Amino acid sequence: MKDSNTEENILRAATSIFQKRGLAGARMQEIADEANINKAMLHYYYRSKQKLFEAVFMQAFKKLVPHINGIFNSEVSVFEKIRRFVDSYISFVVDNPYLPTFLIQEINNNPEFAKTFFSVNIAPEPILFVQQISDEIKNGVLMHIDPKQLLLNLFSLSAFPFVASGLVKEILKLDEESFNTMMAERKTLISELIINSIKA
Repeated sequence: MKDSNTEENILRAATSIFQKRGLAGARMQEIADEANINKAMLHYYYRSKQKLFEAVFMQAFKKLVPHINGIFNSEVSVFEKIRRFVDSYISFVVDNPYLPTFLIQEINNNPEFAKTFFSVNIAPEPILFVQQISDEIKNGVLMHIDPKQLLLNLFSLSAFPFVASGLVKEILKLDEESFNTMMAERKTLISELIINSIKA
């Protein structure tokens, strides 16, 4: 019978190793050592590194999505929602840098994971935010823009540097500390760029 404390210990250890090594570089033995269990015990809980990584991913994403949905469904202005989303997303991904790349790879390459992912009710739900954007366009607060295009701008500008972090670091000659500093600066830069582009 599986023990919840042991499972939590494994997930904590795996998160630490995946953050250091990434999916490709992580080894099950190293994760077992970090969790202070033997490899056989680790395989009893998670039969493959892929399954363990998916569990780590889902655990982390379940922390992010309710917060994002809370922003989308809050009663603040469109502009404030943009600021809060960008700040929350970038802060979260700096702490969990493996998430964006893994999500894109899995959804593109593993249809079964994509079905599971979107069936557990943890996907972002921007319906109310989209309606608010439409209302603010009608009220003359925002320029005319397809709300879905605005959402795409919001997600892509926030996510791209992390998805392509290796390329970004190489082209801009950034070490990890400099990259994280630039991402912190982008919290304000992205928000104001988007806000200024849609103000009526």
